Amino acid sequence: MNRFFYNVFMYLTIPLVMIYLLYRALKSDDYRGRLGERFGLKKLNISRPVILIHSVSMGETIAATPLIHQLVKDYPHHQVLVTTSTPTGSAVVKKNFGDSVSHCYLPIDLPGSVKRFLKQVKPHIAIVMETELWPNLIHQLSQRNTPTLLANARMSDRSMKGYLKKAAPLMQEMLSKITQVSAQYTSDGERFVSLGLSEDKLNIGGSIKFELSIKPELKQQQSALKESWAPNRAVWVAGSTHPGENEQILAAHKTLLKQYPDLLLVLIPRHSERFNEVVTQAQAAEFNVVRRSEQKIPSKHCQVVIGDSMGEMLLLLGIADITYIGGSLIQRGGHNPLEPAALGKPIIMGPSCYNFSDISDKLIGAGGLKTVSDSSQLSDLITHLLNEPAQLATMGNNALQVVKNNQGTLGRLMSWVSTHLND
Repeated sequence: MNRFFYNVFMYLTIPLVMIYLLYRALKSDDYRGRLGERFGLKKLNISRPVILIHSVSMGETIAATPLIHQLVKDYPHHQVLVTTSTPTGSAVVKKNFGDSVSHCYLPIDLPGSVKRFLKQVKPHIAIVMETELWPNLIHQLSQRNTPTLLANARMSDRSMKGYLKKAAPLMQEMLSKITQVSAQYTSDGERFVSLGLSEDKLNIGGSIKFELSIKPELKQQQSALKESWAPNRAVWVAGSTHPGENEQILAAHKTLLKQYPDLLLVLIPRHSERFNEVVTQAQAAEFNVVRRSEQKIPSKHCQVVIGDSMGEMLLLLGIADITYIGGSLIQRGGHNPLEPAALGKPIIMGPSCYNFSDISDKLIGAGGLKTVSDSSQLSDLITHLLNEPAQLATMGNNALQVVKNNQGTLGRLMSWVSTHLND
């Protein structure tokens, strides 16, 4: 597939996209009030030279947070515009940056929509996070001679094979128009080269996700929440969980309660539309359940708290004795385990970790992360760790050390920004 056929495909799918957006608009104000942004129709308030950053959803936006803060600090005469594609990403931008940055949805990757958007924005540089390669966006940035960086770039072996099979010419065209790819690891970089990236455009920059720093205010909030919710109880937090996985976690907790009747589970579904579903599942399994959004202090009889508040993952992970990172007991490739690592928490994941294989391998090798295959192994491992507090502490310290040992990516990305903004 090349860009011509890609555009034909995109135009053919627009009716389905519109049906989806209208359906979501029935349920969400964020979709209902912002449809114009999806097609580059919204008038933006652009008053200074723009630094454009695209971070598609919540995970990428959280990862980009240190970079965005540094850009705002170092370039006060520029306007930092952060685009996302999802309401969760949008919520993180608003929560983390407030009025210090501008924000809108990135338009759907249609030639006209992207052209209208860029004609308004006129970015001096563009930074695209991780794997958000949109053919028309990259093409039109190149047409405008806008230096473009694919930052914190990752490419799994599975994704590479998919591109080679279905869209090799399209991928090669995009990579030829990007100024630089800052890959997380050598393995990622080699896969980009296999897809057509010129080696002189490749830099192995490490993962910006290691640049997490836990602010003293957050640590105070975590301590206060732990004291309020579970001063004398062990807590395990399961974050970014999916359907097919929630059931396994609840089953493991049911088993654990037989030996640890005071154990509290904080279960945080990955997607907000699943909150009610997971509450119903927990209640059907006869757990005493509280929703975080209710702002109630869990009683001593509460067995499960559903983390249904947006942007509080770090806060809730901070009260854990043990953490589990979701998308890994099912075939979803797992989510980022670095947030609990930066908090010095022991980490458990399932066998499906390919989305963050380099990070999880580092954590496993250092003794900060252990993997399990099913709910039975999950409950067995948690039982073992609760009986070995010294091992719990060692795992947490090992995870934190991995984070500290792999920092420095932010400085390398800012060096690229400095070079291209000052040209």
